Parts: sequence; C-alpha cells; structure tokens
Amino acid sequence: MLALARKRLSDWHWLAFFAAVLAAWGLLYAMQPPAGLAAGAALHHPHSLPPGVAGYPVVFAMWALMTAAMMAPTFVPALATYDDLAGSGAASRGGFFQLVAGYVLIWLGFAALAAGAQIALSSATMLTPLGQSSSNWLTAGLLVGAGGYQFSALKERCLSQCMQPFAFFMRHWRQTRWNALGMGLRLGALCLGCCWALMLLAFVGGTMNLLWMGLATLFMVLEKLPDVSRFVVRPLGVALIIAGLAVASGAWI
Repeated sequence: MLALARKRLSDWHWLAFFAAVLAAWGLLYAMQPPAGLAAGAALHHPHSLPPGVAGYPVVFAMWALMTAAMMAPTFVPALATYDDLAGSGAASRGGFFQLVAGYVLIWLGFAALAAGAQIALSSATMLTPLGQSSSNWLTAGLLVGAGGYQFSALKERCLSQCMQPFAFFMRHWRQTRWNALGMGLRLGALCLGCCWALMLLAFVGGTMNLLWMGLATLFMVLEKLPDVSRFVVRPLGVALIIAGLAVASGAWI
C-alpha cells in the first residue's frame, strides 16, 4: 500500500483521499482522554464520558471517524483499479469521488447503528465509559461470533468480490451519470459483509483504543490481498474462537 501511495501522490484526488484518512486518524488520536482524567476535566473530553451522558452525536462522530480511518485503507485496491480505468479514458475523475461517497455512506450507516448499540450496552452496564466490554459473556460472544463468521459463506462471497475489483467493475459498469456512486454503494455493502463482525470487536478492544484499531485495520487489509488472504481469514477465525472460549471458560469458573 505504501508503494501505491507514493505512486499516486502526484494526483490531487489521491492527495485528498490520503489527507482525509490521516485527518481521521489524527482526530481519533486527539480524542484520546488523558491518563487519570479527573471528573471535572471530563467536560473537556466528552467522548470519555459514558455514552448516555456524552450523547448520541458524540458517539456517532467517534464511530464515523473510526470507520473512515479503518476502512478507507481497505478500499485502496478498488479505488486504484477505478483510477486506472479513468486514466485509460473509460471513466471520469469525478467518478472517483462518487465511488468514495457511496462507500462512505454505507459505513456511515454502520456507524449510526454501532453508536446506538454502544449507548444501549453502556446503559446496560456492559461497557466501560471508553467502550470496552465489562462482561465476560459479551466479550466471549463477540469473539466467538466474529471467529465463526470468518468461516461463513457470506463472508467468503463478499471477500471474493472485494479481492477482484476489476471483475466487479466490468460486471457493474454502466454509462450513466451516477453509476460510480451506485458501484461505491455496492462495494461498501460488500466490504460491510466482509468486516462488520471484526469491527464489532471494538467493544472488546475498546472503541477508543488506537492499538486495537491499528491491528484490526491491518488484518482487514491483509484479508483483501489475494496472495495473503488464505493465510489470514481462517487462521484468524480459529484464533478468535479459541480466545472467546478461553474468556467463556473463565466466566464459568
């Protein structure tokens, strides 16, 4: 991805894309609450308050930034393929931003649902103020569920299309004004089908945990690389299931 980034940085639309990704990571870093945050100082860091106190808009903004920062890097191969088609005259540069917009809209929908889930789980005292599970059963269920999903037919179908962006574009290409937006929505839905269960592991690692975000992003990028995917998808599923069962066994004791 770094080689691709260097190659594309001469194009302003790629500069804008990578700048937006870096800005999302920067804002997430800025939102990190200071260690030992005092109750009075929490007013200056509303994201560190319980979600029910901070409010839905704050929690949604955090999830929107998180999905942008984590999922945009996984979209680079598809964007690069579209950009090559645009360079050959088969597509317009404006379609690049339509594609991004459609993809982002799908993940904003996920962020809206995830923010609601965080507030509900926090109200049920199953999450800490920083969005990390405080229930062994919730942790075990999320880990085993995400691990099992790695073996599902739906995951395999979505991932197979994500790994073949050229074939996807050839299948869905239409000479219409908003076709790129529609393809972006389709690609966003496919990506969501690949990654939603892994994204929900934010409730295990903590929704404000940058280390978890970085590791999850790395795994989701590797999953979509055809030469690497088979070494990641199912082994990761096995590891998550084992981890979930280990947590559950501790809850039983």
